[in-house]
Amino acid sequence: MRRLEEQRSEVIKALRRITRSLIVLLTCCPFFSSCGVYSFSGASIPAEAKTVSVQYFPNNAQLVNPLLSNTITNALNDIFVNQTTLQSVAQNGDLALEGEIIGYSTAPIAITGNQTAALNRLTVTVNVRFTNKYDESKNFEQSFSQYQDYPSGQDLNSVQDVLVEQIVEDLCQDIFNKAVVNW
Repeated sequence: MRRLEEQRSEVIKALRRITRSLIVLLTCCPFFSSCGVYSFSGASIPAEAKTVSVQYFPNNAQLVNPLLSNTITNALNDIFVNQTTLQSVAQNGDLALEGEIIGYSTAPIAITGNQTAALNRLTVTVNVRFTNKYDESKNFEQSFSQYQDYPSGQDLNSVQDVLVEQIVEDLCQDIFNKAVVNW
């Protein structure tokens, strides 16, 4: 039963990655005929935009992972710099992101017949404010949440680093897509 749940979880993760890749690929096509800066990620950025600023994301969650603020801030900055032609600046970028971590929690999700948890879920939620200096219609404030499941027989401390790495990658891709890929 446990093995079946683990396999199911892995299949769901793989399908999520494939779906995201297909969506990004399909959204790339219309951008080649529109105005703006192009990138292989399908990003549509105003031609005037040259810089991006990502402010530090403080951790305001009840349960605090001490490395999470730096991890999210750096990963967001990296995705914008690596997938676009934008240059990173400390403040007042043409595209600007700021926000805070508002949730970091673990909870049982799959209960077995004897009322014990088979799987636990680590969830991270961030609130993001995005500003586009050249197109205010693209500005938003939104919460983003991602999770990863892990077997209840494992201690969170032993799997936390790997789970957080994947969660942060997924969160940053969602934020990037909302900000500049427009899907």
